Amino acid sequence: MKNVSVIDKLLCALGENNTFEYDEETVNKAFRGINRAYEKKWLGEIVPYEVLSDSVKASINKTVSLSEGGIFHKTFPKDMHSPNYGNLWGRLANYIEINNRYMAEMEGNRTKNGIFGMIKILPAIPPSAFSFANCIIISQIFPNIFGDGWNKGPFEENSVYGMKLGCGYSENIISYELDLTPEEQLRAFCELCWFRGIKAGFRIVISQGQMQVCEEGFDWCNDKHLELFIQECTKLVNLGFEAMFIDSAKHIGGYDCGNYTGVGDLPEYHTMQYILNEIRRRSGNPAVSFAGEKSTDDFDRYKNMGLTTGTDFITGDDFYKVRDLSEKFKYSREYAPGVEVENDNTEGGITYEQRLNRIRTGLFGYYLASDKLPLFMQTNDIFPLRYDTNTHHIMMTNPSYSTDGTPNSHYLNAFAGDDGKRYNKEVGELFAYALQR
Repeated sequence: MKNVSVIDKLLCALGENNTFEYDEETVNKAFRGINRAYEKKWLGEIVPYEVLSDSVKASINKTVSLSEGGIFHKTFPKDMHSPNYGNLWGRLANYIEINNRYMAEMEGNRTKNGIFGMIKILPAIPPSAFSFANCIIISQIFPNIFGDGWNKGPFEENSVYGMKLGCGYSENIISYELDLTPEEQLRAFCELCWFRGIKAGFRIVISQGQMQVCEEGFDWCNDKHLELFIQECTKLVNLGFEAMFIDSAKHIGGYDCGNYTGVGDLPEYHTMQYILNEIRRRSGNPAVSFAGEKSTDDFDRYKNMGLTTGTDFITGDDFYKVRDLSEKFKYSREYAPGVEVENDNTEGGITYEQRLNRIRTGLFGYYLASDKLPLFMQTNDIFPLRYDTNTHHIMMTNPSYSTDGTPNSHYLNAFAGDDGKRYNKEVGELFAYALQR
């Protein structure tokens, strides 16, 4: 098909037409930014079921109706570009990791179409502020080792921390039933993010005992494996992903390995420098943001490695400490440590009030918006999970909470109810004020 967007291709593959109708009801009930950010709109005070139960076409229709410019597009724009926050955008960004496997369609004992869940949740993600971007990090793209494409019991291992390279994309995430390539599906997600004024990124593991090249064990000393890693990451950047969250980055090169909990060797320091430089060079995108898990203490070490930011140095519990840290790093434009609400290892114990305080501090803990520190959040910080699970649990396992074997039942039962909806409203109110910065 000529002169069609990737969104047109997606809709055609789903048997839908490519024209949209203005959704006045969605626009009228949408949250809006305060003052000059009034045209920035998203769906707040919701539980995820309210958007995840939509069809893909209905979801994209909502996204188009929430157009920031106030211009309604009858068809999706043909030439989409990422919102331009400059090459150093990642130094200021808010990173929101969404577990896309948890948003996938749980049908019987199969898990599929997680990328559709991400498309459906987009209208409920706040757009970016004037001075800094929001970036969605998706938890899984590549096949996982422990049962890709299947859901299991709530205490059976099915971890996203083990991945396979060189054998396509996860059956949890990609629809292999459509006449649409995996690359086109991922590109469609990125373009819809851009339309929302949001950037997109992905999580990746680097512990070689948790990686495979199809069925072969991964080895950082194997030049072919190293090259494959670079090629796979570069391919994703070329599809539109602009951030890479690197699991276990703190321990690269044997640093502080007494606290290392991954499995197998990590790349050497100079190898990681080479990898990050090559991804930027080969993609032709100098603006790629590399965020390192627990990249703390020796900040020059991580900046010189090529990282943009890192987590687990400071939480948002103390506003004044965060503001002081922001002031300390205001002249460091290429790298700054981030403020953390929770991380992928969080197993509960954080109250709604504490989360809201950390988000408030991360969004406003500075003297000038240009000096803001990065902020790291998880699914649970936007859309609270049900009470008998937590962020780490849904990374380690893949349970379906459906009571009748249908996807909608999972969406209904996977998250907190009325209190989660009230919390989501309070998060929205914080972002409403932040968007004008």
